[in-house]
Amino acid sequence: MIFRVKRCALVLGFAAWVCPFGGAAKAQETQHVVSSGELHRDAARPAQARHDNEQAVRSLLSSDAGKKALHSSGVDYQKVDKAVGQLSDEDLVRLADRSRQAQNDFAAGKLSDRDLLWIILIIVAVLIVALAVR
Repeated sequence: MIFRVKRCALVLGFAAWVCPFGGAAKAQETQHVVSSGELHRDAARPAQARHDNEQAVRSLLSSDAGKKALHSSGVDYQKVDKAVGQLSDEDLVRLADRSRQAQNDFAAGKLSDRDLLWIILIIVAVLIVALAVR
């Protein structure tokens, strides 16, 4: 009989000890400060920003003026396109900003075709130098 009482007390003591921890674990699982969806979105932001920056540079280089500039300088678009993907994030941000500004200025009539060609040639030169330094 004493053995049963001791065993019952032991089981009740263990259950009392485990229950508070189990309840806290469940509460912790459901009450996060940041949801997993927000974590995934935050993790995807740098990749999306890089993609957008690459698109801005490629858009300028694939425009009619960009193709003229590349052709006149004897540079193959495929090589330049590959080089854009190899740029560091900092260099890509700078070139993307310049590309967007050049396209906006050209669309607003602030730049002539010749000015845009020079800008594109400068961007290609910066691309080549940035990759050569790596």
